[in-house]
Amino acid sequence: MAALDPLTALTDAFTSFLFGKTETTRLPVRTSTGQAQAVYLPTAAPGLGDSGVIIGREVYSGKGYIYDPFQLYGQQLPAPHWLVLGESGNGKSALEKTYVLRQLRFRDRQVVVLDAQGEDGVGEWNLIAEEMGITPIRLDPTAALDQGIRLNPLDPAITTTGQLALLRTIIEVALGHGLDERSGFALKVAHSYVNGTIADRQPLLTDIVEQLRHPKPEAAEAMNVALDDVREWGLDVALVLDRLVDGDLRGMFDGPTTVGIDLDAPLIVFDLSHIDRNSIAMPILMAIVGVWLEHTWIRPDRRKRIFLVEEAWHIINSPFVAQLFQRLLKFGRRLGLSFVAVVHHLSDVVDGAAAREAAAILKMASTRTVYAQKADEARATGRVLGLPRWAVEIIPTLSPGIAVWDVNGNVQVVKHLVTEAERPLVFTDRAMTESTTARSEAEAASFEAALEADLEAETEARALAVEQSARSSTSKPTVA
Repeated sequence: MAALDPLTALTDAFTSFLFGKTETTRLPVRTSTGQAQAVYLPTAAPGLGDSGVIIGREVYSGKGYIYDPFQLYGQQLPAPHWLVLGESGNGKSALEKTYVLRQLRFRDRQVVVLDAQGEDGVGEWNLIAEEMGITPIRLDPTAALDQGIRLNPLDPAITTTGQLALLRTIIEVALGHGLDERSGFALKVAHSYVNGTIADRQPLLTDIVEQLRHPKPEAAEAMNVALDDVREWGLDVALVLDRLVDGDLRGMFDGPTTVGIDLDAPLIVFDLSHIDRNSIAMPILMAIVGVWLEHTWIRPDRRKRIFLVEEAWHIINSPFVAQLFQRLLKFGRRLGLSFVAVVHHLSDVVDGAAAREAAAILKMASTRTVYAQKADEARATGRVLGLPRWAVEIIPTLSPGIAVWDVNGNVQVVKHLVTEAERPLVFTDRAMTESTTARSEAEAASFEAALEADLEAETEARALAVEQSARSSTSKPTVA
């Protein structure tokens, strides 16, 4: 820098003494956002790209928020699984339903929902199923005399090893502890005998119970023990399985798998709303459905599948059921399966009997969406999930429909969008429809109108791009 001449230096010093130090005032400049972004630092984290399903708008930047685990897997996501947390009434159900509806616009998507909540005698996914012309698979023990839907744990479509693992899980969940060696041996012998002797029909649970009560002499000879000992070893096992055959859970798993269940439908809904959510029946049902789907639904056909489970704490909080689903998640990643678990409170599972299994499943969920929670719960959730401090602090202040999204470390605050076409299918709760929704609509009307207008052009452009891409490669998803 060139030195000032003595006269200029003296003049500047005198001026500063009289008037204070002056700074140059720059004239405003009119420019484009494309040029301005190189001058001004960004104020929000980058998005997840422009390929996938539109969720809504990122709150701080105002841009559209797009998410798709199948598009992000292998690049920004190590696993396609998703955990949704939050207290009731904050928008979890609306998010799940709109997400599924938008995913189904792609022809290579298929969704299975375990619907554990209901209203007016049907599950809350019933309206969406009806709109798509699909009949939910309603598992209801009270429909036993009316030939209700049945899923056979001994269906030949399930491998022998899978059948035995499922039987053990059912029993361990019901007993609340693992099977000892003697009970496990009695079950194994009974299962082996039934599978080896029944060839003209599907083996049934009644066959297993019969063999446990009346074991064959060969079972005792194999271990060189008395026949009465084998019968005694299998008594507790028989009593548990009898609950599925002639107890309060009869009619759902005590016969051949119902013919006509369409596993190729784009949406499959298992309606569990008639089952007491707080009873031991729920985790048993989820275990049976999960294993049955593993062996009959997930196939190497390059189709992208979503398995969404309401009230998922029944899975994560049971060590035996969680172990089965851990295998399903690991196996499913190779075949295009995204597991979506919906839980009210993380403390329901991380402090339970299955803390180790819960930690393993949570680790596999690379996407975490957290709606409003109380401050203590938010801090606990933040510690477990490793959320940044700023995100933990705003969770208790979030309004319904707004959530913190953590996609493998990319943390943003997102306002979920529900369109007018989706609203009648999404908001099915009577109380919410008459009160909360009315207030929310009034508060969010201007926001959603602006968001829909902004995103309409983006949606049309993306749809056109997908269609053009589909013409050149049939393996890419196309819009239905």
